[in-house]
Amino acid sequence: MADGSVLADLHFGREDAERDVTEGLLLRGGFLPNAAYRAAVSGRKMLIIGRKGAGKSAICMQLMADSAHTTGKILVTPDETAGEEIRRFELQGLPGDSAKALIWRYVFAVHAARHVVAHAKDAHGRRPDSVKALVRFLKQNDELPGERLGDRLAQGAKGLQTSLALEAFGIKAGVDLAQSPSEGARAARQLEVVEQGVAKAVADLGCDAAHGPLLLMVDQLEQVWSAEPDSNSMVIGLLLAAKHAASLYGRFVRFLLFLRSDIYDSLSFGEGDKFHGDELRITWTEQALRDLALARARASAEEDLSIEELWREIFPPTIRDEETATYLFSRCLLRPRDAIQFLNLCQETAWLIHGRDRITEADVLQASRQFSAWKLKDLTLEYLVAHPFLKHLFPLFQNSGYVVTRPVLASRFEAAVETLHRLFPAYADVLTLSGVVDILYGVGFLGVRRGNDVVFAGGDELPVQPHETEFQVHPCFREALGATSAIDLRRYEPQLAQARIASGYIHADALAASSFNRDDRLLREAGRSCHSILAQVGRALGLAQDARDEIMEQITRVLDDANSLSASIGATDVEDHLLATAHYFNALAAQLHASGLDDIAGAGGVAHRMEEEARRLRRLAGGSFGSSGDSGGT
Repeated sequence: MADGSVLADLHFGREDAERDVTEGLLLRGGFLPNAAYRAAVSGRKMLIIGRKGAGKSAICMQLMADSAHTTGKILVTPDETAGEEIRRFELQGLPGDSAKALIWRYVFAVHAARHVVAHAKDAHGRRPDSVKALVRFLKQNDELPGERLGDRLAQGAKGLQTSLALEAFGIKAGVDLAQSPSEGARAARQLEVVEQGVAKAVADLGCDAAHGPLLLMVDQLEQVWSAEPDSNSMVIGLLLAAKHAASLYGRFVRFLLFLRSDIYDSLSFGEGDKFHGDELRITWTEQALRDLALARARASAEEDLSIEELWREIFPPTIRDEETATYLFSRCLLRPRDAIQFLNLCQETAWLIHGRDRITEADVLQASRQFSAWKLKDLTLEYLVAHPFLKHLFPLFQNSGYVVTRPVLASRFEAAVETLHRLFPAYADVLTLSGVVDILYGVGFLGVRRGNDVVFAGGDELPVQPHETEFQVHPCFREALGATSAIDLRRYEPQLAQARIASGYIHADALAASSFNRDDRLLREAGRSCHSILAQVGRALGLAQDARDEIMEQITRVLDDANSLSASIGATDVEDHLLATAHYFNALAAQLHASGLDDIAGAGGVAHRMEEEARRLRRLAGGSFGSSGDSGGT
């Protein structure tokens, strides 16, 4: 790495693909081809499905910029005007899904017709009669290039609901279609005439096999979607229309639909099982995000940065004793937008705010707090339509341990359920304990413990099963919630005796040899209690590793405090120290019971061991010099 100026140039891109393309990073090596991109290029899949920020639009933008494999590209991104036209489109005699499929088929037919007309002139230098018929049809129906999608939809909807000008195909709609039994049947017949006209022109030109396909893509449908029946029909109609048109136009037109997973998964229609072979869901791994980060760092800095330079020189090697890349990406939901935002925030914190030429651990920790707050708010907004109550569930996890059991969550939910039902009466059927767990798992907020792993939604994982009882808040949201500890344990603080040691105060009885010997033994017994509890924690395999680590950290602090006092016997009241330690053990046991973790196999023994050692230390503190304190059988 040449010098510190690299940090000033470093940028991981924009959160939205449209600006990423405008500023050039996406097309300068900042795009990482993945399975979804390869499936889109090959034509193997028609539906690219992913969460918000998973990279759907990035694939779309990359395909628009790629000049290979196709003879043309059309991107349809409905705005609110277009969405409203589709949502309110109805035809007497047809259900909503079928009616909206017709308007989408009309849009596809018009785009295909325009492309055939232009392609015939540019690639073939001739226009057979079938192509000339398309030219006349487009003119007669005012379907000229350059009009806004909303205007074209309004024009097409009017034509389908009344009559299209079909004279170009030798049909007088008013006469030839007069016997149609319903408005829907008449519209379907008109559309078939148009589609057959397009298909004939393609066949006459021989384009089906001779040229690459027209790539027709639909993206950003979430901008005009709501959780209403008309919106769902709009999306279902799109799916039905694309499948119909793909079979009609053959290899001449390839369709790609980019849909958010929460929208697609909310749909329910009879033909849904026919689309599984067309689906591909975007999934990301931590390694893929590392590769993306390196590619974008290289593209922005215009240097061939190595992995070591990025993660050991620009970024610090470790954060809180954890490898930096692991620390960062484990605190993101596994999608590019989150990773880009977090990485940029680290860079901006170091360079813009603190004026550094390297990112420090303090910069990353500061950025982490801001990022967590962003993501908690973003999660609420991402699912505002589908789950408007989501932000009202977050207080169930606030200022507590991030490990939570089903019984404890049930207790918290019971206290909140009346308010939730009052605020969101329409959602009362899903605002149950099992419903809330399923939703929080589905949106990535909660993970479920399976064996020694904690699984978060995002791939092919099973939904939460009824027998699964331990959950964890995703690391992305913990700081914003104040849930940074595995369980809500009281932190051990060295006893007030330390203040006496620091002040040099020595108790009047401290010089007695018998007191010294007894105090020494009492402190050794305190250490013995700590070792006993630590051993029990090590055997509690039912506890999550994070919870075990946290308990062991606090008990180790108790042990270290006892050892430090051993070096200064006579300067403190050891009996008071033992009683305070016993009180702390009881407090920890109570917190462990309250967390619900004691119901998990092996975990209850830890709390019981703490209680037993607390009783033993109390007996020792009140017993005579010769008492072992073990008469209770512990």
